[in-house]
Amino acid sequence: MNLVATVYGIEIFPLGKIFYYSENGENIQKDDYVIILDEYGVDYGTVILGPKEVSIDEADYEIKPIMRKATDEDLGTIQENEKIAREAESITRELVRKHGLPMKVLNAKYIFDRSKLVIFFSSKTRVDFRELVKDIAKHFRTRIELRQVGARDEMKHIKGLGLCGLRSCCSYFLRDFESVTLKHAKKQQMMINTSKITGPCGRLLCCLSYEHDFYLNTLEGIPDEGSTIFYEGKIAKVITVNVFLSRVTVLTDDGEMMSLPFSYFKEEENAGNWKIIDHGRSDNFVDGVDNLSDIEDK
Repeated sequence: MNLVATVYGIEIFPLGKIFYYSENGENIQKDDYVIILDEYGVDYGTVILGPKEVSIDEADYEIKPIMRKATDEDLGTIQENEKIAREAESITRELVRKHGLPMKVLNAKYIFDRSKLVIFFSSKTRVDFRELVKDIAKHFRTRIELRQVGARDEMKHIKGLGLCGLRSCCSYFLRDFESVTLKHAKKQQMMINTSKITGPCGRLLCCLSYEHDFYLNTLEGIPDEGSTIFYEGKIAKVITVNVFLSRVTVLTDDGEMMSLPFSYFKEEENAGNWKIIDHGRSDNFVDGVDNLSDIEDK
């Protein structure tokens, strides 16, 4: 039996993951603040979408009901909490300098019921922040949670420009990060130059994943550059594979250069006229090196 619920999409952190919460009978509109129960406790979030009907099985978590639409009093508490959170960021940065810790304070969130103050930071190494937590707790007299985030999440917090000159995707619209590896760049026939395919965060560009499926589908069944094929009774080397022209250039062993359409390799009637003899480079061949481990931000 497929159970359906009427839900709203709630954003707890700016550009963070959207969580579904079921309706509670109130008239709730987009951009309204609502009071909810999340992993931190009684908290608040912003309505991003809905109402809409979704299958209960569609969510990989329990869909909880919205507690209430934020009242004027709640909005006052939210505003005050956000002010305290900004103060916490400033004080924590001072304490980090005092303790000489190798970490960068990014953001802070004071939970609606003030049961916890969550401070987000980034660091390239493991940090012993026990004494730091004690000092912060003395000042704010509440539970303190320091949460370390990765390089991509750090960029989402501090924002910036991408290589394209536009705002970085993570600080503009991207909520979830897909795994991006060097195979994405190789499949798109890009020159493997780290300065050209990495973002300000130092990780591979998230946009490498945007057209990846197109290249996978288009190049399915097409021999790779550098491979050797048996073509209509001749041995031929694949010189270039042009995705945009949908053509493969091959050089036969008798010196004949030919340009073949992708359709030649995809049509069933030609299946017996060609086959791959040697794939040439391995799937992990990048910039002259075989078996290069994937680089990704998990």
